[in-house]
Amino acid sequence: MTSKPPLPLDPAGFHLDPRKGLARQLYHALRERILDGRMASRMRLPASRELAETLGVSRNTVVRAYDQLYAEGYVEGRIGDGTYVAELGSGVPASTPPVLQARAPEWLQARLQAYGPGAPPAGPPRAFRLGLPALDLFPFDIWSRLQAQFWRASSLDQLGYGDPAGDPRLREMVAAYLRNGRGLRCSPEQVVITSGAQQAISLCTQLLLQAGDSVAVENPCYRAAAQTFAVAGACLRGVAVDEDGLDTRQLAALHDCRLVYVTPSHQYPSGVTLSLARRLELLDWAEREDAWIIEDDYDGEYRYSGAPLAPLAPLASLDRQGRVLYVGTFSKVLFPALRLGYLVVPPALVEPLAQLRTLAMRHSEVGTQAVLAEFIARGHFQRHIRRMRQAARSRRDALLRNWPAKEAGVMLPPIHSGLHVCVPLPSLARERELLDKTAAIGIELSALSDYCLPPGPVRAGLVLGFAGIDELQIGHALENLRRAWR
Repeated sequence: MTSKPPLPLDPAGFHLDPRKGLARQLYHALRERILDGRMASRMRLPASRELAETLGVSRNTVVRAYDQLYAEGYVEGRIGDGTYVAELGSGVPASTPPVLQARAPEWLQARLQAYGPGAPPAGPPRAFRLGLPALDLFPFDIWSRLQAQFWRASSLDQLGYGDPAGDPRLREMVAAYLRNGRGLRCSPEQVVITSGAQQAISLCTQLLLQAGDSVAVENPCYRAAAQTFAVAGACLRGVAVDEDGLDTRQLAALHDCRLVYVTPSHQYPSGVTLSLARRLELLDWAEREDAWIIEDDYDGEYRYSGAPLAPLAPLASLDRQGRVLYVGTFSKVLFPALRLGYLVVPPALVEPLAQLRTLAMRHSEVGTQAVLAEFIARGHFQRHIRRMRQAARSRRDALLRNWPAKEAGVMLPPIHSGLHVCVPLPSLARERELLDKTAAIGIELSALSDYCLPPGPVRAGLVLGFAGIDELQIGHALENLRRAWR
């Protein structure tokens, strides 16, 4: 009795799971062998009946897999002579699987790496992670009820493409909040809804800058903004920050800057507030130099001194020449995963910004915008801000009360606003020593030196977020720090 000749391909490596689509699995297995060279061009495939018998599947399974390979051009048929691997040219190797060697352009890698990682860490709140508000206080019951109401009563015109500048009612609510709660005179038509503050900064960069333009940024600075400008090909010019904020005299010495990026209410990361005198000087500079100001008011709602603990009025509220583009976000008063923020800009810039946003992502998700508009309209937003401000103040007090000053070798500075504090240190060696001991116990602290722009002076310190965890957790974390630093 003669044995059957071997198949032109070895079926031993085919592992087909009968609980899943067999034809799809077989198609992928054959396609992979063609692409990595194990099945070379002009190689004959076994007959469908023969391969089905060998693999223990139906002939229809093999036929469907072959048909998909035919449709995509991986195999071709010869009348009366069977099925063969198609001639795919030199792009497919003859034997060994390819090693992926594609890389991002070197210029892009250099620009991204020059200013460190800009993305915040993912995961749940922990001590002392930056950028997180009191997520545990969010009114999930109210939000879920409003969301259910929207989807039960949504109309067909809300299910198509939306306005790239944002839901009209949400723009109206944002403008009303800024007028009443922040003292910023603006109309709904000046508001552009964005996917958080980061997209707002990116849109401003696309609109106002060309490769080679100079941008003035605070030093130390918000790294994600610096990366955005650098990737756009801008030349970053660091301007020192002192106890009154951005040094406007140093800025005035730069005669070629088209744009300045500032965080005046609570400088990131040093925490100082831009003085009124400096604000006026900054606006005079912008008018004199025909330049723009991006004001990032990322946590301006949080202020713990003054009567009646009202947030500081934005720089944009002083603008009379239309030079300030105001960036706001809901990440610090609601939650970061919401990915909603806004821009308030001079009227002439609204349409080009909306067009740029159309190219990037069309618009933010319609349902979330509608729910947030209703959340604001019914008064929940303002009540929630008051609750969040009280919680952040209480958590700040827990940090001030329990800070291990003796072990750290430094006192905490006063904390008048914001969700984080910057603790200056005498040297980079001391900064590294404390950070290494902190990392060993799983607590997050950030190095002030990481926020400093080259080639300027490097400042040493620790940057701590205090609002994301409650008072009990803050106490435990500080006790762990005390033991680690001791």
